[in-house]
Amino acid sequence: MQDLQQASEFDRHAAHYPEWARMLARKYFTKTLIQFILHGNVRDLVRHENPESGKADYIGLTHFLANELFAARDLVVFYDRAAGIHFLNADMQKDFNRAVSGHDSLYGTEFAKKRPRNPSQVLSILDNYFRLRLGSRKRIACIIDYAETIIPMAEASMYSAEDRSALVNLQRWAHDPLFLEHDFTICLITENLSDLNQQHVQSPWTAEINIPLPEKEDRLAFAEWATKDSMPVFEEHSDLGLEEFSQNTPGLGYTQLQTILADTLENKTHLSFDHLSTLKKSLIEESAFGMLEFVESSTGLDDVAGHSEAKAHLRQAASALKQGMHEVMPMGYLVSGPVGTGKTFMITCFANDIGIPMVKLKNFRSQWQGQTEGNLERILNLLEAMPPVAVMIDEADAALGNRDAEGDSGVSKRVFGQIASFMSKPEHRGRIIFFLITARPDLMPVDLKRQGRAEEHIALFYPSTQEDRLELLRVMMRRTKIDLPEASIPKALLNGKTIYSGADMEALLTRAKFQAAAIHGDPGAVTAEILTSVVEDFIPPENTEEKELQALVAVLESTSKEALPEIYRSMDRAKIVQRVSQLKLNLT
Repeated sequence: MQDLQQASEFDRHAAHYPEWARMLARKYFTKTLIQFILHGNVRDLVRHENPESGKADYIGLTHFLANELFAARDLVVFYDRAAGIHFLNADMQKDFNRAVSGHDSLYGTEFAKKRPRNPSQVLSILDNYFRLRLGSRKRIACIIDYAETIIPMAEASMYSAEDRSALVNLQRWAHDPLFLEHDFTICLITENLSDLNQQHVQSPWTAEINIPLPEKEDRLAFAEWATKDSMPVFEEHSDLGLEEFSQNTPGLGYTQLQTILADTLENKTHLSFDHLSTLKKSLIEESAFGMLEFVESSTGLDDVAGHSEAKAHLRQAASALKQGMHEVMPMGYLVSGPVGTGKTFMITCFANDIGIPMVKLKNFRSQWQGQTEGNLERILNLLEAMPPVAVMIDEADAALGNRDAEGDSGVSKRVFGQIASFMSKPEHRGRIIFFLITARPDLMPVDLKRQGRAEEHIALFYPSTQEDRLELLRVMMRRTKIDLPEASIPKALLNGKTIYSGADMEALLTRAKFQAAAIHGDPGAVTAEILTSVVEDFIPPENTEEKELQALVAVLESTSKEALPEIYRSMDRAKIVQRVSQLKLNLT
């Protein structure tokens, strides 16, 4: 009955607390859980609203836990490896000092003179202290920050004696009957769950509480709070209203919003849409430690040569997104085809057409144990806060893990699991659109290519008709700023005897400009004779079997028969499979 009364009293008092704090309290009042792992946006501010005055404030997480969530506790203990053990106030500190003096007398230690900071000794002292004070019916909260430095992610064989001791103490506390029957809470704080010992994370005696990045309504409330005394200054130096400001800052935390607003309010820096976009992208890339990069493009699908079927599909997808029909969009795309067919360029153009940001997933793998999974978790948490967003993963066959990978201590398996789970969340449909780009889709795990993840498979090929080759050449001539009449174009570029990719054509035209500069002193003075001589001199790289393999595996992956060029549409699939097997043998 007392527990129910406490829960009811908390619900009334905590009506304005963040949802994650209310969830922690609800789990705690079940009296089956006392140890919580707070992860996610833990280095940001937390909104707190005084229920009596209605005034809001934004404070740090540990401050919020100690002074708000655990305000009724008799003892609030903090610990991290750098600062060691410290307390909310001087009275709590004195009480602990008395207990440590008794410990020194009993065990012959000198911790009262110099308090230890290493986890094995600290947790041992705290264990004695907690048991002593719980015996006196004290209500206790213990907040352990930077928990990844206490029980780091590592293989069991790599754990030191100190790490093992810390892990055992925390696991024992989580289900100790004495602790469970008293008013006692332990909060472990870490940015990434993947950075912690997974045995502890997955224990039924711990609960993970995710602290998300602020939503649009949260960002608006913060902007109103931050400008409440300076609204005239903000309006004078900003092209955006607060509603527009909050709408255009997904993926940013309160601290980052404060940085932008303070620059406008204090430094009188003009806040335009372009300036805000630049700042937002810079701040997000910094928070991702350079593992995410915004893709900038001024071109659209109209600038893509050929690939008419693929462009038609993407235009339909763009139309659906503009109309808010997220439910009709695939969860993701697999874009395959031989090198030089413009896979990355096409997807970049699509994102520019639809007007949503596109980010490129860069190398998130690390040589350090557990760091790769932590990096990926950080990226996925950011993406969760950024919809709508397109996510490009180039060379996806190499970047993503595999359920069956061996030889890397299970890193690839865990990366695969994280990506696969994130891609298949129904709430991401049409809001977080993955584009997995690869020339070798056959090397990717089937689970990532199945329906519910990368559902739509788009295959791109080298131009197969004279019209397609001419269209591609025109685009490349515009890009390289070469102006020649169609009649002056060498027939060898268009007759199909030699297959030229867009990259090949661009290289040829650049060579022609080099020759024009050498002969006429003007790179723009390309003549038909110069271009013809360059084409006759050009020897394409000798990798025809590899390109054939890339084309055939793209044919096998395509989810649309109509989107295939005629030369592949009528081919017998059994013969394609047989030829693919032969090519793989030849290339090994």
